[in-house]
Amino acid sequence: PLLALPLQLSLRSLCLHRSFVPTGRLCSSTAAEKGEDSFLKWFLLLIPATTFGLGTWQVKRRQWKIELINELSRLTTAEPIPLPLDPNELKSLEYRRVRVRGRYDHSQELYVLPRSPVDPEKEAREAGSLSSSGETGANVITPFHCTDLGITILVNRGYVPRQKMRPESRMKGQAESEVEVVGVVRLTETRKPFVPNNDVERNRWHYRDLEAMSRVTGAEPIFIDADFGSTIPGGPIGGQTRVTLRNEHMQYIMTWYGLCAATSYMWFAKFIKKIKV
Repeated sequence: PLLALPLQLSLRSLCLHRSFVPTGRLCSSTAAEKGEDSFLKWFLLLIPATTFGLGTWQVKRRQWKIELINELSRLTTAEPIPLPLDPNELKSLEYRRVRVRGRYDHSQELYVLPRSPVDPEKEAREAGSLSSSGETGANVITPFHCTDLGITILVNRGYVPRQKMRPESRMKGQAESEVEVVGVVRLTETRKPFVPNNDVERNRWHYRDLEAMSRVTGAEPIFIDADFGSTIPGGPIGGQTRVTLRNEHMQYIMTWYGLCAATSYMWFAKFIKKIKV
């Protein structure tokens, strides 16, 4: 019996040790799960926080866009000023109305196409939409010798439908006398993706490249869009400056803030109220 006692104690000790192993493992597993839940809880909170930040950024972008639209509208309706000759000054005057006097050189017309006619009221109503009138034609760019300045510039006289592109089809509007033109200063353009290259040989232009246009016509790289009031009866229709910018920021604001509200509720229900979602 005395020799059996240590063996009994050893067996009892082993049994007690084995009985505690599952409990330890259970505690470790529970702690790991709690750690994972805590990480997931705070990680998922990034979703409503991020969408809220994006919505707030769009609010600021919308305010900036509204101010820019108002500034462009102010420039295009301001009293016209004499055309400055300083290139550096001109670079800061895009969309500014200027006044020039001189004669057109109709023998060197350039055609920017395809173009649809601009209706300022329609442009304002449909800002941000990808709509089209269905009618296409070209804008007629004509060298204009400024008699008071002694230089030749480029003037976008305005829109003509395709059947009126040939000068002989609109001879009534090909004024030879000295005229006064009020227009909006425009700068050169960079070709946008998917816009074809200008075809100088065939006189088919797709974007406003002032350097190339100046080389072809011998004019200075100064370009203005004639306003509607400068339209000569029977000629191209002026006022073809598109100054309406797309302003879809309110849609983005509603989208981002809506996602923020939805994901915030789901996070609250899952991790605070412990509702299964």
